[in-house]
Amino acid sequence: MKPNDITFYQRFEADILAGRKTITIRDKSESHFKAGDILLVGRFEDNQYFCTIEVLSVSPITLDELTEQHAKQENIGLDELKNVIRGIYPGEERFYVINFRLYV
Repeated sequence: MKPNDITFYQRFEADILAGRKTITIRDKSESHFKAGDILLVGRFEDNQYFCTIEVLSVSPITLDELTEQHAKQENIGLDELKNVIRGIYPGEERFYVINFRLYV
């Protein structure tokens, strides 16, 4: 089996599978994805595959440009979203919004 293309923390798995989380915000190292890419998705903790997604768009953003709409697409509050991103990518300012949907 080929390795997963992208991983998410296990706490996001149910939201992704239910269609409540439709974006992910990543740093430059994961900015190479493009619209139309079909990605195998695994859990960050154990790399266990749990679904396949289709990338709809990838667009650059800064922490200050994040809005309530982004938070809604992440299925969390805006302050929590910013705190999660700061925790994962301390010191980073530029990010990429990867908009996706479940691929079935």
